[in-house]
Amino acid sequence: MATPPDPSPPPPGRPSGVDAGVPGWLRTAAAYAWRIIAVAVVVRAAFSVLGQFHRIAVAVFLGLVLTTVLRPVTGLLARRMPRPPAVAVSLVGALALVIGALVLVGETVADQRKGLQSEFEKGIDRIEGQLEGPPFRLPADTFSDVQSRIGRLLSEHRSTVISEAVSGASRLVEVLTVLALALFCAVFFTHSGDRQWQWICAQLPASAQRPVSVAGRAAWRTFTGYTHGILLVAGTNAVLVGVALLALRVPLAVPLALLEFAAAFIPLIGSPIALAVAAVVALAAKGPMTALIVVALIVVIGQIEGHVLHPLVMSWAVSLHPVVVALAVVGGAIAAGFIGAVVAVPFVAVLWSVQQALRGMKN
Repeated sequence: MATPPDPSPPPPGRPSGVDAGVPGWLRTAAAYAWRIIAVAVVVRAAFSVLGQFHRIAVAVFLGLVLTTVLRPVTGLLARRMPRPPAVAVSLVGALALVIGALVLVGETVADQRKGLQSEFEKGIDRIEGQLEGPPFRLPADTFSDVQSRIGRLLSEHRSTVISEAVSGASRLVEVLTVLALALFCAVFFTHSGDRQWQWICAQLPASAQRPVSVAGRAAWRTFTGYTHGILLVAGTNAVLVGVALLALRVPLAVPLALLEFAAAFIPLIGSPIALAVAAVVALAAKGPMTALIVVALIVVIGQIEGHVLHPLVMSWAVSLHPVVVALAVVGGAIAAGFIGAVVAVPFVAVLWSVQQALRGMKN
């Protein structure tokens, strides 16, 4: 008579059946692998959904950025007046500051237009002469040939250029629409953002309300700290660049300083790109020596930003390694272009702070 199989389960930690011949490290790796794949699928699906509504997502992001700037000012004004007028005053003041900066750039360009044209023509002639001499020794007709080719290319693709201009006009309408929606969101976020978040948490199951509330507070604290920090870093960079360009008498110093301010919102790579534009302007207007000084300025400001400003200003808000920041910027640029490069670092920082907050709550 055959002995029946033992129905008792195998000892803990020892696989049974088809898994008996699979090494333990491979089973562990497989368990992690399918979980990582599942998370990647969810993240991909979330980004796909956001991609369908990317204008709304960008408007909400800009609204949150404006809120981080307006809330402290609104809080101070609300001590002396009701909150709705305080929100209106802070918003009108911010708009006046931005419009004033744009008007200053326009007036600077308009005032220097004639002088810039002659300086750039002389600078281009000087660059051509240097390239025709040693060590480059380019033929004398190289630049005229390039200009004629560009003219023929534009004439041959005139319809394409016109269609691109029309599409650019439609994109301008989209940008204005996104900005208007961002202002609309910022007004209500600044006025009653706390009550809106409490209402959202109240709609969740009771078991999820506290974790979501803790995660939301951590996310907002990190996002606010990052925004204030990057504004301080960008402002410092813009002042340094503006003072240096004015001292070197480089034309368009104020617009280039504002370009540096905007580019600083892309960590690590934004500031060098803006200063590279300034170096090209200095090369065309003032010659190679001034351009070399501007290139040296790129190195100096990069060192100040990387070793002084970011450690002092950003460390209390964002605890990310520079490698993580670089990977986030590049990955965001690949995924969503300029907007992705701007959003990537605060997005990763917020995720990290939420994970830390939830881990601390469990402990």
